[in-house]
Amino acid sequence: MESLEQYINQQTASAPRSSAFRADLPFGQWRASLAAGFIERLGGFPAQRAALEPVQLERTVCPGYIRERVGITTYEGLRMAMYLLLPEQPLSSPCPAVLAIHGHGYGSREITGLNPDGSERTGDPGLHKDFAVSLVKQGFVVAAPEVLGFGDRRLAEDLKSGEPGRNSCFRLSAALLMTGQTMAGFRIYETMRALDYLQQRDEVDGERIGIMGISGGGLVAGFTAALDERISSAVVSGYANTFQDSILTRNHCLDNYIPGILLEAEMPDLLGLIAPRGLFLEAGDADHLFGPAGAREALERLEQIYAAEGHGGQLAADFFTGGHEIHGEPAYAWLLKQLAGPQE
Repeated sequence: MESLEQYINQQTASAPRSSAFRADLPFGQWRASLAAGFIERLGGFPAQRAALEPVQLERTVCPGYIRERVGITTYEGLRMAMYLLLPEQPLSSPCPAVLAIHGHGYGSREITGLNPDGSERTGDPGLHKDFAVSLVKQGFVVAAPEVLGFGDRRLAEDLKSGEPGRNSCFRLSAALLMTGQTMAGFRIYETMRALDYLQQRDEVDGERIGIMGISGGGLVAGFTAALDERISSAVVSGYANTFQDSILTRNHCLDNYIPGILLEAEMPDLLGLIAPRGLFLEAGDADHLFGPAGAREALERLEQIYAAEGHGGQLAADFFTGGHEIHGEPAYAWLLKQLAGPQE
């Protein structure tokens, strides 16, 4: 008789993945079908977008860049704050831009060089390595949204706890699941609204917008790029893998789970929706959450998808020595090349 582990592994392994990539289908047909099914599994998006109603909350001059905090409306009745980092001396005007999506931690301040209370941080930057600041110093306009469930966007009980790293993911995810929605869907859609805002800024070239995210932010970055073709290039750090080899191997945060997704496809197929646009993967050889074996399997599958579209050169990866963390420099150099303006 099978053990419980064997039984449940067999259940997930045998799920049909009926919309997985097939080279015998026209790429556009496959992409449209999987994207529609994916959006449905996420809980769908609003038919009409609410007015953004942007409000500037802060403005600080920092060494080499300007940091603004802006609030926008995402869903009707729901507001989101984000940091906007503007190069003090842009490389070009308007500039390319990058959406920077943080993972689990204390929110958007963690990737912008700040402590949880908004003061300047001087200590260890942790796994995020202040990558939003690194990006603005490359000459990008950077938008760093406060992902739902973190930082200022937590339930009152978590805000009052005095623990800045305590998130509201479980209760928010559970409530959304009970109403046919998902936390992934909400976060992806809110990132699309941040993109709407970026495209309204005079400093931003709306045709040259990329995205970069780590861990749970890698989920948001990769899947937003998969479903929104306005994003021309994506860096997915510490996330690209297979569901079978990552989140199904341990107890992960509830925000990772999308009901029925394995009936549609595996993670590399979903990330393959980005093709033929640029995709760059970062994976540490000691990442204990999204390990290198699953990451390499994902890359192999993505190589098949990009090759079938004739755009294999738009896919790249950095398998580095390290753990569950931003690596950085190779990804920044790749984004600079991807988002460079027309050559004169």
